Amino acid sequence: MMQIKAKRLRSNQFYSSNTMISVIRNGHMHSLGLPEGALRSGKPVIGIANSASDLAPCNAHLSDIAESVKRGVLDAGGIPLVFPTISLGETNMAPTTMLFRNLMSMDVEEMIRASPIDGVVLLGGCDKTAPAQLMGAASVDIPTLVVTGGPMLTSRFRGKPLGTGTTASKMADQVRTGEITPNEFFATEVCYARSAGHCAVMGTASTMGSTIEALGMQLPGTSSIPAPETGRRLAGHEAGRRIVEMVAEDLRPSAIMTRAAFENAIKVSAALNGSTNAVLHLLAIAGRVGVELSLDDFDRWSRDIPLLANLQPTGTYFMEDFHHAGGLPALMARLTDHLHLDAITVSGGTVGENLASAECYDDDVIRTVETALGTGFGTAVLRGNLAPQGAVIKQATASESLMVHRGRAVVFDSIRECQLHIDDIDLDIDATSVLVVRNAGPAGYPGMPEVGKLPIPRKLLAAGVTDMVRISDARISGTSFGTVIVHVAPEAAKGGPIALVRTGDIIRLDVPNRSLSLEVDESELEVRRALLARDEVRFQRGYARLYVDHVLQADRGADFDFLVGSSGSDFTGGDPHLPPDENELLRPAFSAAETTA
Repeated sequence: MMQIKAKRLRSNQFYSSNTMISVIRNGHMHSLGLPEGALRSGKPVIGIANSASDLAPCNAHLSDIAESVKRGVLDAGGIPLVFPTISLGETNMAPTTMLFRNLMSMDVEEMIRASPIDGVVLLGGCDKTAPAQLMGAASVDIPTLVVTGGPMLTSRFRGKPLGTGTTASKMADQVRTGEITPNEFFATEVCYARSAGHCAVMGTASTMGSTIEALGMQLPGTSSIPAPETGRRLAGHEAGRRIVEMVAEDLRPSAIMTRAAFENAIKVSAALNGSTNAVLHLLAIAGRVGVELSLDDFDRWSRDIPLLANLQPTGTYFMEDFHHAGGLPALMARLTDHLHLDAITVSGGTVGENLASAECYDDDVIRTVETALGTGFGTAVLRGNLAPQGAVIKQATASESLMVHRGRAVVFDSIRECQLHIDDIDLDIDATSVLVVRNAGPAGYPGMPEVGKLPIPRKLLAAGVTDMVRISDARISGTSFGTVIVHVAPEAAKGGPIALVRTGDIIRLDVPNRSLSLEVDESELEVRRALLARDEVRFQRGYARLYVDHVLQADRGADFDFLVGSSGSDFTGGDPHLPPDENELLRPAFSAAETTA
């Protein structure tokens, strides 16, 4: 009988003992077509976490990528086992996928920890899936490699490129002002998704794919490969090969995702004009891996970074163009003076080594430092008596004329109230007003939906107003634009100052000085605070109750308080079916005399 293998691999404990339970476990796995002894051979077992789902169109093609990963694992001498995870489709879930990001992270974490795998490849794509998977894997800390699904091909409508959410928002305003007909707008529906993959602009999905690569957790140059291209399958194959090597090297997320790696990722996000959602996700991932990261780090590390990616929603081009211009390695190669080049990556090499051969093939898509679209245009962090724990603004998409602004607040207590009354002809509002919507934060909605790009009143649109200052404790889509301040913390539902604002109050915004303030005396605010209603228990059971009771504020990534930190890779509670002696069936049988004694 085959002897038990060395205990370095987690899978050995499950499959390689000389016990009854190992016979049962190996026997069941033969139904997959694995040959006799395969799982006793000492080959590493690689899990492939697949978030493919028809309810998440951005991820629907990931089972095809999983097959490529499997071939790579087999090619390198490993044993691939695919397992499903929760999938979060941004357009097909209510109230928001952000409500379920932490749930998906728990699913991934517990599946990795409970399963007899030695390394894992994470397959995600849509906005919350890749960060949720990485949060879960970071908490277990076994060798991990990410393969994102890639952007879709650039969509077109009547001969012009179509920027998914960005174009939809602009066209919806054109419908409201009568510039185009509703039917013209509805006709774009069949043009949004030209192929498999996530949004083709620098929205949240593209931002997270890029920042995960910049963190060192995705193979160099692979985050931007368009979903339907052959290169995406080749990337999956190479990832399968590489994860087997990472298991042999015992290269874990905790060795890769250091504070220096997060600094690289934040600076790269600034050079891309990445989504503000990256702030939430990177804070949460850092919390899982035990890296000290604060909201102020985003502001400090972004201030002198040139904006190099000429991509929508800020610029001209699309992710397909970005990839063929050289992708993330080309952009990072132009940022080397700002990056930690000695940071290790899943490739086994350092950032500097990965970028040594990077080239740019289109200097208009990926600008040089000298021809940058601006400097210091990354996400800015604002503080003041309206946001004592911080708020964020995407500077590159804001109006320069509104970066310093003082205006009268027009306040809505919910996004529904705003939607119902924003177009009232008698609404007392003008272009200098500051729109405020509250109770849309992590606990308040719950889930912090992407409603922070508040609608401009129809009567102002008709007068030619295209932007105004908008403030909320909600989030915005990565495809959004405008002078929009979001992630206000503490949120209204937790008694934050945004809960105290009244219509008519004066709000002052000063982005250059990172200030957001309410011009109301503290004594008056104390009177208002005393009048605040007590928190109501809106949810009595289930995940919503768990979420509201334990979600942290935006400045801490909106993770659960009990999930911060790593739990390690040991099976929870150990293996109850494995006897103390893992060679129990090799012991000599009892003699007849012993059995009758």
